[in-house]
Amino acid sequence: MSALAETHGVTEEVRQRKFGPLYSRNVQAVVGRGLMATKSSSWLVIVSGFFEPVLYLISMGVGLGAIVGTVQGPGGQVISYAAYIAPALLAVSAMNGAVYDSTWNVFFKMNFAKLYQAMLYTSLGPLDVAMGEIVLALLRGLLYATGFTAVMGILGLITTPWAILMIPASLLIAFGFASFGMGITSFMKTFQQMDWINFIMLPMFLFSATFYPLSVYPQDIQWLIQAMPLWHGVELLRQISIGSFSPATAVHIGYYLVMVALGVMLTTRRLRKLFLK
Repeated sequence: MSALAETHGVTEEVRQRKFGPLYSRNVQAVVGRGLMATKSSSWLVIVSGFFEPVLYLISMGVGLGAIVGTVQGPGGQVISYAAYIAPALLAVSAMNGAVYDSTWNVFFKMNFAKLYQAMLYTSLGPLDVAMGEIVLALLRGLLYATGFTAVMGILGLITTPWAILMIPASLLIAFGFASFGMGITSFMKTFQQMDWINFIMLPMFLFSATFYPLSVYPQDIQWLIQAMPLWHGVELLRQISIGSFSPATAVHIGYYLVMVALGVMLTTRRLRKLFLK
């Protein structure tokens, strides 16, 4: 009887709250659980992810950069090749960290651990779960962005105080990818389907103008690249890294704000459809 009464109490609480079954304003419960799980099991994976962009920067920026020399950056400013690719690699790192946390982790929790079903049997709503998982991805993005920006400073690639804004800008990039990643993962049922995520991310990385300017591509390919979210992140961080701003800066920020809004809506609706029938 006590369990039945408790369940009835939770149901009544859900009905009475302002946002109904959608949101209980308890995102911190999801975040707290995720941090405890990370501390006990997967912290080595998170730390190892930091070194990937650093190795790219050293091998390409320092190694190949000695051959390339200087290149033209945003606003026509001449910068070293290492300074050219460093903010782009930071954008790639923000994308990779957010996508990993919001796809493979979510896929396991949703289809094998059945974690979200258990969460939504409590007073938590789908928006609490969605935002909690996204916040966890952002915390990982914050770790990567802060560490990589520090590496850039050590290598002498930061020449303006504006560069500190790369950290919050990286979080915006991570937010965009994490919000969409979780929603898309909710459609996946098998590991073979999850391979499509890597199939999309690889060309996005290769054709995001990370290592060479957009102008080297034919015009039709340029339009396709400019429609991809990673290109906007790469260009945004490049502009911030040298303090060269233009109307395009607002376009890049606006792109991610729209991406965040649509991604959160998609994820929330999917969780509600799947688990609140």
